[in-house]
Amino acid sequence: MDKVLVTGADGFIGSHLVEELVKGGYKVKAFAYYNSFNSWGWLDSLPHHIINEVEVFIGDIRDPNGVREAMKGIDEVYHLAALIAIPFSYYSPDSYVDTNIKGTLNVLQAARDYNTNRILITSTSEVYGTAQYVPIDERHPYQGQSPYSATKIGADRLAESFYKSFNLPITIVRPFNTYGPRQSTRAVIPTIITQLLAGKEEIELGSLTPTRDFNYVKDTANGFIEIAKSNKTIGEEINIATQREISIGQLAEELIKQINPDARIVCDEQRLRPEKSEVNRLLGSNEKIMRLTNWKPNYTFEQGLAETIIFFKNNLDHYKTDIYNI
Repeated sequence: MDKVLVTGADGFIGSHLVEELVKGGYKVKAFAYYNSFNSWGWLDSLPHHIINEVEVFIGDIRDPNGVREAMKGIDEVYHLAALIAIPFSYYSPDSYVDTNIKGTLNVLQAARDYNTNRILITSTSEVYGTAQYVPIDERHPYQGQSPYSATKIGADRLAESFYKSFNLPITIVRPFNTYGPRQSTRAVIPTIITQLLAGKEEIELGSLTPTRDFNYVKDTANGFIEIAKSNKTIGEEINIATQREISIGQLAEELIKQINPDARIVCDEQRLRPEKSEVNRLLGSNEKIMRLTNWKPNYTFEQGLAETIIFFKNNLDHYKTDIYNI
């Protein structure tokens, strides 16, 4: 079985991907961010029978030497390491350039030197910006509506250049909004759930009108694995999407109904994006992934929300519900 490296393995999607790869019989090396607490992020929460099968490599995706060391002997790399919070990118864009663009370049350079068999580069639906047409397919124009989005566009185009210049077996994987257990409260679904579970009567949110296409995290992880299995996906950019949209307001009302019907929504000014930066509509096409791979979503939105609520009920002490997490 192939030996795979997952960068960003300590994060939300990365930890789920590690878990699914181990269950699938892969030999997994997990690249986690070095810190003085010796924390492996969400990898620390994995069951012992899973994490005991994982080789954990501690490093920094911005450091080319560490990345090269991590990629020795690797057949496939799933590159997920990135800074992803949009509000924080307004304040600290330099760190997004260093992590998202330079970090991706480090992976691409090492993969080229080592002749890595498969390279999956993680993109984001945010590169499309507000939908100019729906469903958004992979030919949709790119719009840098935040520094985060701009750096992901840059990383994607770097990956494209390494495929076209050096024939590297690269696929750009573009998940739409992923949610589920272990997600940060900088994302909207955990923000709503944790405020409700903490007993708040007023749920603070930004704009309620934008729509999103939500993937349950286990479906997203499975999408990566199925994309890597298919040679038809080499050189392609591929959405992972449900082709279903829901507004933030509708989402909030559904969660309020499920958890605390007495709560109400209030607008928190600091949570609003600048007007031209707000992505008002995301609804993705999944035609391409369904055509080129064996992937299909296994969870309905309702099933995914139910599992997510259970997780946050059992892990609320991990989260700061009384502040705005950017």
